[in-house]
Amino acid sequence: MSLSESSTLSSRLAALAQRMGLLGRSSRQIFARASALRLPFKPLPAAVESIGWQDGPQLQLLLNLPRGALSGPVQEDKAQAHCALTQVVEAQMQQLQSFDLRLIDGFAYPCPAPGYVSFEDYAASEHCKQVRIISYKDFVKTIGLALPRFLAGEPIELRQANWRGSRTFWSGDVQGEAFAGAIAYARRRELEVLLPANLVRYRLNEAGLDNLQKRYHVLAMPEAAWSDPSFMGLLLDNGIPYARLSLLKKAGTPEFLLLPKEHQEATALGEGLRLAGAPDVPSHLRQLAVQPT
Repeated sequence: MSLSESSTLSSRLAALAQRMGLLGRSSRQIFARASALRLPFKPLPAAVESIGWQDGPQLQLLLNLPRGALSGPVQEDKAQAHCALTQVVEAQMQQLQSFDLRLIDGFAYPCPAPGYVSFEDYAASEHCKQVRIISYKDFVKTIGLALPRFLAGEPIELRQANWRGSRTFWSGDVQGEAFAGAIAYARRRELEVLLPANLVRYRLNEAGLDNLQKRYHVLAMPEAAWSDPSFMGLLLDNGIPYARLSLLKKAGTPEFLLLPKEHQEATALGEGLRLAGAPDVPSHLRQLAVQPT
């Protein structure tokens, strides 16, 4: 980069800092240093088409988020961030007198084999080669392996989430191959299969999201950030309040960094990190929130 280009970039960053109201010298320095960080930021994953509930973001964990799930140096900062996060997701329990099992196209947990788009794809795979249904009698026997009380009309346990579109997931955890094969058969034969159902509907709460976005910069940070001296120096040496959430507990997945917008230097860090490439979590969540039909 030439001297003139560097000067122009510095001027642009300074002008942006002024427009944001980062008038203090310390805040301007934090913003400039943060925006120059070269961390391995990655876009947050798009919505997935999969029969596996766990292939998608586990946002329902925010609903009953343990207080110990957040880390950070100040207990009060963690408590306030915890309160904001637990308002983002809500759940509604419904007891349905009659639900058509042909509408189910996913496993809540655990998924017998991730990566399949539909029960038809899964039922036609090597995983389900032992499942053979050529008659209604075979169908009843097969679905009875997964739902032993099927003929007695026992309610089936289901879940949905508006970040997974209109897909409905079965909460059973045994005989997934038999269940998928039976549902695929019923759809193919246009066989109506009705049972009572206990349905949990998870949804992202717009008011909760608005509150979170109003109060915090919520950024997706790579694991490498927490061992990066430049980033950690900005965060700790300036005494910036923050809370850190490891939501998925999987290697390689981003963590959430919450920086309170009421704190000038925390805002400088948040705006600088966003300019450096850190994905904005609330904006991403809004894109995922498609109400089930």
